[in-house]
Amino acid sequence: MKTILIVDDQTGIRLLLNEVFKKEGFLTLMAANGREALAKAKETQPDVVLLDMKMPGMDGLEILRNLKQLGSEIQVIMMTAYGELDLIEESIDSGAASYFTKPFDVFEIREAVKQLLRD
Repeated sequence: MKTILIVDDQTGIRLLLNEVFKKEGFLTLMAANGREALAKAKETQPDVVLLDMKMPGMDGLEILRNLKQLGSEIQVIMMTAYGELDLIEESIDSGAASYFTKPFDVFEIREAVKQLLRD
């Protein structure tokens, strides 16, 4: 069973994505901050991480770099608000597979995850 780690400080987004991917048959994990995300990633080695760019404490880029040190096979999709194009470029350069701007279409993000897991 493929595992997806959802990392966002907004509870509503975590719960929404959790519900979408559980219905698709994925094992889902959730984290509200970077420390929690890295601990869960070390423990479970998720196949895909959906990662918010802006969070208190550790930002998405720092989490992304740490995830890539855990295992380069971990696929990361960044989620970000508009106006952060420089951060998006930096995240792609740091190994993110793709990104979505908020508000995003849950069907598009679901298809992007499925595509990553097919490749």
